[in-house]
Amino acid sequence: MQDPTKTHYNRIRWVLIFILVLNWGVSAAKMIIGYLTRCESMIADGFHSLSDGASNIIGLIGIALSSKPVDADHPYGHRKYETFFSLGIAVLLFILAINLIREGFDHLFHPAAPQADMWSFSVMIITIGVNMWVMNYEYKKGKFLKSDFLIADSMHTKADIFTSLSVIIALVSIKLGFPIIDPIVTMVISLFIGYAGMEIVKDASKVLCDTVAIMDINKISTVVLTVKGVKTCHKIRTRGRPDDICVDLHVQVDSAMHVDEAHKISFAIEDALKKNIPEVSDVLVHIEPKKDRKE
Repeated sequence: MQDPTKTHYNRIRWVLIFILVLNWGVSAAKMIIGYLTRCESMIADGFHSLSDGASNIIGLIGIALSSKPVDADHPYGHRKYETFFSLGIAVLLFILAINLIREGFDHLFHPAAPQADMWSFSVMIITIGVNMWVMNYEYKKGKFLKSDFLIADSMHTKADIFTSLSVIIALVSIKLGFPIIDPIVTMVISLFIGYAGMEIVKDASKVLCDTVAIMDINKISTVVLTVKGVKTCHKIRTRGRPDDICVDLHVQVDSAMHVDEAHKISFAIEDALKKNIPEVSDVLVHIEPKKDRKE
C-alpha cells in the first residue's frame, strides 16, 4: 500500500509541474514580444513570469524533501521544508524587484522608443487570461490538498495579473504619446513583486515561528469535552502548517481514576481530535487530577 504522505505530495508535485510549463510559456511570449517592440514594462513582466517558473522549481525541491518519512533526526516529519523553501521564492522576488527598480530608473533618464501594437496588446490580454485560470486552478488545488505552498503561489500569480494590467496601462499610454509612463510602470511592477515577496515571508514565518494554527480553541475544547471521563480542558496550544497541526493541552479527570483508564482517555482524545479536525497530526495530552469540592 502506498504511503498516504507520498501520494499527497505526488499530487502537489504534478500541479507544480503543470503550472511550471504554463509559466514558462507565458514568460517566453511576453519577453519575445517585449524585445521585438522594445517595451520595457512587458520585458519586466516577462521576467516576473520567468521567476514564477523558478519558484515552481524551488517548490518541487521543497516538496521532494517534505515527502520524506519520519526518521531519527526528524521525529515530527519533514513537512516544514515546504514552508522553508517558500522563503527561497521570496528571496528571488526581492532580488528581481531591486533589479527592476534599477532598470526603471535607468530608462527613466535614458528612455528608449518602445512600440505598442496589436501584438503587444494581444499577448498581454492572453497572458492575463492564462494567469487568471492558473491562479484559480492553483488556489483550488491548494485548498483541496491543504498545501500552503500552492495557496501562497496562487497569491503570487494574482500579483502577476495586477502587474500585467499595469503593462496594458503602459501600452495605452505609449499609444497616446506618453512613453515616459513605460519605465514608471516598470518600477510599479517591482513594488508588486516586492509586496508578493513580503506576503510569502509573512505566511512562512507564521509556521516557522509557531504562530497559533487554530485560532478558535473552542473548536478543540468542544471535541475534547465529548470524550467520556474528561471533566475540564485548558492550556490548549496549537502550532504547525495548515495540513500538519500539532496540539497540546491539559485535561482534568477524576482524581480516583486508575492510571490505565486515564491513559485510555488520552488516546480517545487524540483519536477524537484527528477524526473531527483532519488537519491535526499530533496530539499531546497532559492528564491532571480533579478533586470534587465538598460543600
